Amino acid sequence: MAKLTAIILAAGKGTRMKSALPKVLHRVGGSPMVQHVLDAARQAGAERQIVIIGFGADSVREAIGDQAEFVVQAEQLGTGHAVMQAQQLLAAAPGTVMVLCGDTPLLRGELLRNLYQTHRAVGAKATVLTAAMPDPAGYGRVIRGQDGRVLRIVEQKDASPDELAVSEVNTGIYCFETRELLSALAAITPNNRQGEYYLTDVIGILVGQGDKVWALPAEDYRETLGINSRVQLAEAEKILRLRKLRALMENGVTIMDPASTFIDEAVTIAPDTIIYPFTWIEGRSAIGTGSVIGPNTRIENTVIGDNAAVSFTYAHDCRIGSGVTVGPYVHLRPGTVLENGVKVGNFVEIKNTNVGENSKIPHLSYIGDTDMGARVNIGSGTITVNYDGVYKHRTIIEDDAFIGCNTNLVAPVKIGAGAYVGAGSTITKDVPPDALGVARARQANIEGWAKKQRSRR
Repeated sequence: MAKLTAIILAAGKGTRMKSALPKVLHRVGGSPMVQHVLDAARQAGAERQIVIIGFGADSVREAIGDQAEFVVQAEQLGTGHAVMQAQQLLAAAPGTVMVLCGDTPLLRGELLRNLYQTHRAVGAKATVLTAAMPDPAGYGRVIRGQDGRVLRIVEQKDASPDELAVSEVNTGIYCFETRELLSALAAITPNNRQGEYYLTDVIGILVGQGDKVWALPAEDYRETLGINSRVQLAEAEKILRLRKLRALMENGVTIMDPASTFIDEAVTIAPDTIIYPFTWIEGRSAIGTGSVIGPNTRIENTVIGDNAAVSFTYAHDCRIGSGVTVGPYVHLRPGTVLENGVKVGNFVEIKNTNVGENSKIPHLSYIGDTDMGARVNIGSGTITVNYDGVYKHRTIIEDDAFIGCNTNLVAPVKIGAGAYVGAGSTITKDVPPDALGVARARQANIEGWAKKQRSRR
């Protein structure tokens, strides 16, 4: 089979978005819109991807990285003009070209693969992806002959009443044979009110010279929708979210309330995990089997093992082991690793810390820049004092240590294996293994002091 090259049109500003950010970089389903298109094209079999950039070119290039080649359309003069910018790259790439729009994040790889395979199977020089829109207003109508071939694409302003009655519209997504595309591009002109080069004119040229032009209707028109405003972005977000939730539920995950659950496309969750309401799971997070997540929880780029329970928690860029309990009201900051069996209780913040197996940080503590062993018990109100105003320092707490309530561990400091730290201590020196470290003033009781104070009042 001939090679498939995808061209993704991503040069526009997106005026209706009212944003300094290029339209194709607005995020939906956890990724920029253009990333969804790149993924769909790759799934369809595209071996090469060329992205046409213009407005915010550097930002788009940075976001996509080495996934594609780039061509700059310095002046946006229509879709045909955009494809023209890639002519040099296409000349050395015989085969089929698929033209896509960078603002269509609902596209599925399966749909594009079907488009490509249909194009090849019928022997067409061009194939148009079409859709039956409930409201076709504003779309070009696809007019077919009795044999199913495309005769022309008529823009709404130029359509007759009979043509306006046609509900099959052009989605702006095509497959072309490279040689025929390049030849037709050389013949199109900007002879229209907008002074632009239209890619639809290529279809007219191919039909006029007797080449076969075909059309494939999308089963679900929503997959082809372009995003031009914040309202449409929110609508696409909802479609992608429900699509993701349905896939997870069909794979054995319980979503208690899909209407209040938000899970990004790249997230993976194993069967028999339960997701409570008002939960966000974002980025490339992964959750094992049998876990319970939420309610009121946000998980971002975090890996969670099996049979964990995480509630009322914000965890980002962390790793949470199996059998771990977290929450309520916990903040797990980047670099945190909770090994199997760890318990983190209410009102705890942990940052850049390794917590060993079966250790406990039950409540009201800040643990930062710490290496903690197994079976450690952290008393309520413990703080690792990691910052001296210029540098961060690490605290080491070895296996089986016991830290009393309301303790300050002033880093750099080491608590040895099996050691105890007395409640209320501020520890500035290492505590040897199996020792008791106490650092607090001796208590003094002044008899009758309170009674004298009351009598004075």
